[in-house]
Amino acid sequence: MIVVVDAQRGDARAIADLMEELDRFYGGTEFEPVDERERQITEMLFREHPAAYVILAKDSGWVVGMAAYSFLWPAVGLTQSLYLKELYVSEAARRKGVATLLMNRLIEIATESGCRRVEWTADADNQLALGFYRGMGYPENRGKVMFRLAEI
Repeated sequence: MIVVVDAQRGDARAIADLMEELDRFYGGTEFEPVDERERQITEMLFREHPAAYVILAKDSGWVVGMAAYSFLWPAVGLTQSLYLKELYVSEAARRKGVATLLMNRLIEIATESGCRRVEWTADADNQLALGFYRGMGYPENRGKVMFRLAEI
């Protein structure tokens, strides 16, 4: 049975492994040692003011998917929105409802937190993600253009 839970400090190694798989999915070939990635994850997620929050999908204790999110303000009026930065499901666990469980939990978190919106982006060439979001009935927002300052 797949369950969705908040990430805990002890999940850092599993998150590091899943993030390496995600980077490989996007064409990455060089990775820092897993101990360094685990340290970075721990520092970013489990400090007084986390850089982001993560929920994990676990199947029999194994991490098979994750969603990283933050809160943005202002959104509609002076409310906040939940911004989904990354949604990833391990290749071995795809087509088992994992991404749907993660999205449903994100919507619950947004509702519990008083958010008026859930927002995210998807790469234009990631047909797997686009198909998933369209299949869930989520409307595309063509009113925004994303900008990126890649290196600062």
